[in-house]
Amino acid sequence: MTRPLLRDLCAALAAALLVTAAVLVGRHIQHSHHTLFVNWPPLLATWDPHVGPGTPAAVLVAAAVVAYGPVLAARLPWPTLLATAWATATAWIASLALIDGRQRGIAGRLTTPHEYLQVIDRFDDIPATLREFTHHILIDSPDNWPAHVAGHPPAATLTFVLLDRIGLRGGGWAGMWCIAVGATACLAVLVAVRALAGESLARRAAPFLVLAPAAVWMGTSADAYFAAVAAWAVALPALAVSGRSLWRAAAGGLLFGLTCYLSYGLTLVALIGAAALLLGRRHVRERPMLLAPLLAGLAVVPTAFALAGFDWWEAYRLLVTRYHQGAGGIRPYGYWVWANLACTVLITGLATAAGLRRTGAVLLRRRTEPPGHVRLALLVTAALLALLIADLSGMSKAETERIWLPFAVWLLPACAFLTRPRAWLAAQAALALLLNHLLRTGW
Repeated sequence: MTRPLLRDLCAALAAALLVTAAVLVGRHIQHSHHTLFVNWPPLLATWDPHVGPGTPAAVLVAAAVVAYGPVLAARLPWPTLLATAWATATAWIASLALIDGRQRGIAGRLTTPHEYLQVIDRFDDIPATLREFTHHILIDSPDNWPAHVAGHPPAATLTFVLLDRIGLRGGGWAGMWCIAVGATACLAVLVAVRALAGESLARRAAPFLVLAPAAVWMGTSADAYFAAVAAWAVALPALAVSGRSLWRAAAGGLLFGLTCYLSYGLTLVALIGAAALLLGRRHVRERPMLLAPLLAGLAVVPTAFALAGFDWWEAYRLLVTRYHQGAGGIRPYGYWVWANLACTVLITGLATAAGLRRTGAVLLRRRTEPPGHVRLALLVTAALLALLIADLSGMSKAETERIWLPFAVWLLPACAFLTRPRAWLAAQAALALLLNHLLRTGW
């Protein structure tokens, strides 16, 4: 066994020990004090071993990616690789969701009392609802919004309102929207890595992006949709600076503006976007006009919501109050500030822990490493920094296995640095299959 591989295994072992500690300490705290508000800490889940109609498909997809993923990723023409990656990621997410059955796994996820579809009928007059949105955020306000509606800017709920308006009504359509759109997050990360760090690294990262354990929570979670929008908000500017495209810069700015109105915490995606612009700074210096359409696009969504009467800053201030009115004000920061990182291990896998070790090694040896490797390491580090800031803020205590999906997808490319990809892919697949078959996840 080589020394780098041994160090990779040590990193994976350390990550596994972190998860074990979070489970054991969390169970003790929950049993003794009942302050975590999760049934299977650190995850919002319940122990319930089961199989379902998605089990054979999930096993088949996992086996196919482990066996053929690295070879196909290296050989397929780039457009074909992207199409194959999206189709496979969609199949992986959907099959994992169907382990819980169609109703519970897909159609019923977004119709629970805390979810967006509960308030569709309150948006009959969209402008009036936006003007009054902040009046219903606090728990003690009249007709207060359900938890997820109150916890996000109104663009999140408006997405499902608009789906309903065009005839795609109910939890089934909403769930498939989140799966199909969420699966494009892997494409966005791939095109960004290719633009900024080179095609070889993007191809090596592709199977890990497709077979991510995060797929357990991307199945019909609105956060999968948020992750995709945020990922494209970074990928399009990355393409813009590498190809000096004004329309891609404008589209990237537009999507980042939308990202901020899907989830307050995703303003931190700006760190990843800034890293992308920094890595493409030579092209920006050559054509500084790229920044004009980027900023113009960025202004569109905030301006539209402001004109409609929604005050983002006031809504966020009220959300902080509501957060502390509920479980967020009781859950102990001292546990979740590190247990959240254990959740991150579970959504990104042990391979990513090893990949992050290699990322750090690349940065330490950056003068002797290939430029593409250093650029990818910087991009991954920016995502890790954004995640750590979210963690330290105290506004993400529990449920980060879904809340942090938009950051987690940018950690997965670190797996491009690994040797023996099939073995690591098998570990990723095994983790996802075990989680989905042993636990009933929820949010």
